[in-house]
Amino acid sequence: MRIRPISGALGAEILDISISDGLTNSETATIRDAFLENKVIFFREQKLTPKSQSEFARIFGEPDIYPFIRGLEDTPEVTEILKTETDAKNFGGSWHSDTSYMPEPAMGTVLYALETPEFGGDTLFANTAAAYDALSVGLKKALDGLRAINSSDHGYKGGRAAGMARLDAMKGTFNPAAQSYESDHPVVRTHPETGLKSLFVNRSHTVRFKGMTEDESRGLIHWLCDHIIRPEFTCRFQWQPGSVAVWDNRATQHHAVNDYQGQRRRMHRITLKGDKPN
Repeated sequence: MRIRPISGALGAEILDISISDGLTNSETATIRDAFLENKVIFFREQKLTPKSQSEFARIFGEPDIYPFIRGLEDTPEVTEILKTETDAKNFGGSWHSDTSYMPEPAMGTVLYALETPEFGGDTLFANTAAAYDALSVGLKKALDGLRAINSSDHGYKGGRAAGMARLDAMKGTFNPAAQSYESDHPVVRTHPETGLKSLFVNRSHTVRFKGMTEDESRGLIHWLCDHIIRPEFTCRFQWQPGSVAVWDNRATQHHAVNDYQGQRRRMHRITLKGDKPN
């Protein structure tokens, strides 16, 4: 097993290992350490069933049930993310941290590629801990103690479940009975395992600062979101069938690039249960 960083900011490929064959304790420990150090890790040329993907995901945490899309019948923790040749919009096509609107947002995500376009369809990742470290002392003090309101309905006309229904390829799997979620979290969160501080606001889910109006909050939220995705804090991953990505939602954001119109992309996703940000 070899670990090869893909950028100076975050991200590493783990090579020469099959994650479906059963991992030793030593291999599991090495993979977990690489996950925490690099914040997103990638594997190539893997062959996973939904059940073996779920087993692999348990290295990092407990698989959760995503509330807005029905999972596979035998493995409900696995959701299929599909964009067909006729779809205009994709799933996850904006910068975000998964389920930051939940009281206990997902700690991580495991995404496995089944079908990928001939070109395009990459995923971008940003290191929110590096973005925090680069702030001035004065701004860090200003953000200390500030909390942000995050909503699952933000940016979705008629609510998030209705928004899922507008994704043609996935309209049959969205859960129309799913409730809306709204939670407030610290703008600066501390990673429970590494102790690193990171910014925890994103353009997809963050509505305003607690105790402030949306108008009062908008300027600083947008500035922080633009700051997080500066090129020096990011990496880019090009998918192939059999690729796997595992990212730490507590210290990253990601963006699924929608640049492959007329092509098909099919993935299986698992989100992992998290805890309350502090």
